[in-house]
Amino acid sequence: MKLNLFYNKYCILALILFICFRGLFANENIDNKVKNLTLELRCMTCQNQSVYDSDADFSNDIKKIVKNKFEEGKSNREIKEFLVNRYGEYILFKPLLNYKNLFLWAFPFILLAFSLIFFIRKLNKK
Repeated sequence: MKLNLFYNKYCILALILFICFRGLFANENIDNKVKNLTLELRCMTCQNQSVYDSDADFSNDIKKIVKNKFEEGKSNREIKEFLVNRYGEYILFKPLLNYKNLFLWAFPFILLAFSLIFFIRKLNKK
């Protein structure tokens, strides 16, 4: 009987602590998301430094924008698309794979294929 009473008090205390500290964990989660996303973004005023590592005014503004977008419930992709529309694709360290830059992504493979064809033809002529 005493064990059951202790267990009930323990469950109530755990529930109260969970409710109180839930907001704290949510802020840490948003801060981690902001950190991860801003590490993928380039500071436009610094030389190839990430937004997270930079202390420029531009970087601080981008950090605020990203945090506000996460608080609104936006996803990483939506935030990246917003920033690309606003600042151009140069803001991303890894450019998006879309029809505009598909040739740039495929060019090394095309070059490799032509080189192999040329090399095989040279070997066959000898």
